[in-house]
Amino acid sequence: MPRPAVTIAVRAARAAGNVILRYMNRIDGLNVVEKQRMDFASEVDRLAEAEIVKELRRAYPDHAILAEEGGAIGKGALTWVIDPLDGTHNYLRGIPHFSVSIALVDKGVPVYGVVFDPLRGELFTASRGDGAYLNDRRIRVSRREGLAGAMIATGFPYRQRAHLDAQLAMTRALLAEAEDIRRSGSAALDLAYVAAGRYDGYFELGLKPWDMAAGALLVQEAGGRYGDLAGRDGLPASGNLLAGNLPVAKAMVEVIGAHATPALLKA
Repeated sequence: MPRPAVTIAVRAARAAGNVILRYMNRIDGLNVVEKQRMDFASEVDRLAEAEIVKELRRAYPDHAILAEEGGAIGKGALTWVIDPLDGTHNYLRGIPHFSVSIALVDKGVPVYGVVFDPLRGELFTASRGDGAYLNDRRIRVSRREGLAGAMIATGFPYRQRAHLDAQLAMTRALLAEAEDIRRSGSAALDLAYVAAGRYDGYFELGLKPWDMAAGALLVQEAGGRYGDLAGRDGLPASGNLLAGNLPVAKAMVEVIGAHATPALLKA
């Protein structure tokens, strides 16, 4: 049975998903702002976030919230970390790949997580110690035993273009051994796909807590591992995240470590 906090997060994610789908055929008329260079937000992001915050505040008025658009609300050890529309660039271009990501974090550690793909109706949920699920079916990371034949996901974030040469070197080195690399545009879904065994591993630079908290928990509860590029476990303060099943994550740390700059390997 889902934990009560997961049930509330699922309700909030579905409410946000309804907003996202409602505006899909009106994308050209949306009000879009550029928060910083190549970082866009639409009124759909804000409306979807408002639905999530409303549901969470109603159920847990004493919990803090950290949301991509609204920032920090309240203080406390328990914090809901929210990305109302992970994959905004895809959404605004009509590319059908985006998600809602909600996690409850306790002193920096994700304990509950929900990633919802409203287009496909795929609901990924996890509770710490209780496993990970896709539409109530238990999921596990892949059984791939190394990089040979592995499918790896990544992203090339607009905030980290200064590290592009290093990331391209990492990508080139991984491609020398892996089957292929995918870049889909939604970190939360990439991590959920690792948890479901669709991808074998994932890495990206410069993520924010709302990009990775729910998806990282999914990976862990599905039997995988997440951490920074140097292989240290936990959500990296740097935002430089690596995740995968255990042997693939280990192999990725070794390959990436040979091509990452010292700055990228910092926690």
